[in-house]
Parts: sequence; structure tokens; C-alpha cells
Amino acid sequence: MGSGSSKPAATPTSQVWTAETPVRFSQGLVDSLQSSPETDSTRTKTLELHIQARVAEELKRLQDRASRDFEELQAKISAAEDLSKKEGKSAGDTLRDLGREAVQNDVKELRKKLEQRKKLTAVDEGVENAKSEVVKCLRENDRRPLDCWKEVENFKNEVRRLEGVWVEKIVR
Repeated sequence: MGSGSSKPAATPTSQVWTAETPVRFSQGLVDSLQSSPETDSTRTKTLELHIQARVAEELKRLQDRASRDFEELQAKISAAEDLSKKEGKSAGDTLRDLGREAVQNDVKELRKKLEQRKKLTAVDEGVENAKSEVVKCLRENDRRPLDCWKEVENFKNEVRRLEGVWVEKIVR
């Protein structure tokens, strides 16, 4: 259609930036850069060696931790085996019994804690009635829940009233 092609030129043109003022480096900087034995490849190798050393250090730490955990487990198992030999049971039975006892003790402790907690007071009758009205309406209008707006507003008003009573108790 047009005289120019729609594709860009085959070789990209390079952009040359020229500064309005000349850039000057101190002779000390130029000398230090030229005399430095460090190159990009040596910097890369140094970084790689540093990373490898850190990985090896972390791996050794993890291995030490795993061996400590393994030794602790071996000590527990051997203690359980010694106990089972005294009682004439297998080590598995002893470990199972120890686990069962621990769980039973935990359950007992939780029951004690639950019994010691304060019992909650019964819900206000007005709030309970409003709640049941909302539930009843929603069940009757399961396809049209927005028809229950009156019941929901009544429930909100009952809750506000109950909150007001609670705030009055706290303030006094």
C-alpha cells in the first residue's frame, strides 16, 4: 500500500549518547582498575565458592541436627525395650501403652480445664425468638431470602438491645 515497509529494518540502529561535558576519572581510579588482578570471571568464581561454602555449612548443620534427633530416638526406644523386657512385653506393646497412657492423661487434663471454665449464661429469650423467626423465614423462603428482611431487622434490634444491656453492666 505505502511506499515504506511495515517490518523494521534488518539491523537495529545503535544509539550513541554524547555528554555535554567531558567525563573525567582520577588517575588513581584508572590506575587501580588497570592494576587490579580481579576480572569478571574471578569475581564469579569467588561468589560461587562463597555460595558453595554456605550451602556446605548449612548441610552440615542439618546433618548434625538429624543425628542428634536419631540418637535421642534410639535412647527412647532402648529405654522402652528395657521396660518391656522387665514386664515381659514386646517393645511395640510398651510403646503403644505409653502412647495410650499419655493420650488418656491429656484427655483427663482437658476435661478438668473444661469443668473449671465458667459456664456461659443462657441466651436472652428475645434474641432466641428473633433468631428462630429468621431461621423459620429463611427455610420457608429458601428461594427468596430477601423476603425475610423484617425478621432480620427484628433480630438486629434484639441484639442491639442485648449489647446495650451488657454495656450498661460493664460501665457500672
